[in-house]
Amino acid sequence: MSKPGSFLGSAEVVTRYRIHLESGQLAPATINVRLAAVRRLAYEAADSGLLSPDLAAGIRRVKGAKKLGVRLGNWLTAEEARRLWQSPGAETLKGKRDRALLSVLLGCGLRRRELAELTVDVLQRREDHWAIVDLIGKGGHIRTVPVPDWVKQTIDEWLSAAGIVSGRVFRCVCRAGKIWGNGMSERVVWHVVKKYASKLNLDRLAPHDLRRSCARLCHAAGGEMEQIQFLLGHVSVQTTERYLGCRQRLRGAVNDRIGIEP
Repeated sequence: MSKPGSFLGSAEVVTRYRIHLESGQLAPATINVRLAAVRRLAYEAADSGLLSPDLAAGIRRVKGAKKLGVRLGNWLTAEEARRLWQSPGAETLKGKRDRALLSVLLGCGLRRRELAELTVDVLQRREDHWAIVDLIGKGGHIRTVPVPDWVKQTIDEWLSAAGIVSGRVFRCVCRAGKIWGNGMSERVVWHVVKKYASKLNLDRLAPHDLRRSCARLCHAAGGEMEQIQFLLGHVSVQTTERYLGCRQRLRGAVNDRIGIEP
């Protein structure tokens, strides 16, 4: 065992930290973001004379977690996304709720938990635009999410019909067509997405795929990468890039025509 303050000892501490993160089943990207913060701290400590250059160099050389491939996401086209949020009938209370729910997922890119915990008071007017202000997301990160006018309209129609003026935006609707309870679970969000995706023959569509679709549609419409990162609340822009699916193109794939086709 190396003595405290030695070069090997510091590198071992960071390595053990990486192993601890890996044991928690965290994604490689999440682990590498946290290790990057440690490396940056070591660099600044060395630059300030608080840590020897050799110790800082040893910490920076600790390898990050390996990324074993890239998951293939599921994205909707603009037409599929439009058909999905418009598929619930606006004549019933449940239809108004489901239409608003799907609109928020597709138009604002919220996570299931964020949508289930959304409250009326965070919907505010800022810079002449509706927004979800100070939304507490994954890992406790706070962000403000712009709300398009068409999404706000579906929310208003639901809130007005349900008579909701405070508390959770989305509530359960019983078979009698009345709201009950003070909110709804993430499981209900899942079932709503699955129900309407099945009607449109959109196989294996999950709520998180609507978040991915929001990101890609924003990018296709000319949205800046930085602004999409803000919208989704990603710490790392690399995570946003994966949501966009920019690295691998299946339509017009590179191996479609390589000169050996029949």
